Amino acid sequence: MSTSRLPEREQRILNEIERALSRDRRLVRRLRSQRGSRWRSALSRVASYAPRVWTVVVVLAVSVGLMAAGIATSQPAVIWAFAVVWPVALFSVFRLLCRWAEP
Repeated sequence: MSTSRLPEREQRILNEIERALSRDRRLVRRLRSQRGSRWRSALSRVASYAPRVWTVVVVLAVSVGLMAAGIATSQPAVIWAFAVVWPVALFSVFRLLCRWAEP
């Protein structure tokens, strides 16, 4: 964001605020520790994944179809597609079962 369009008075105020914030060591430390939070938030989203029953059924059907096609044709592309879809299917089933088992 360009600050050159600010009036002189507002630019001075902004500079004073930035100077005061840069002196706050605790804030600087907290901001540095937030750098890896993007990965943590992505992992927490994956861990909180709650699939619907139809989603799990479709993913399982696709993975079984890819497995059958891979066995029948032995084409590397089909086998790799199965290798990508199968862990997703297992994780979805696991998360669905965990959700059902909750009290």
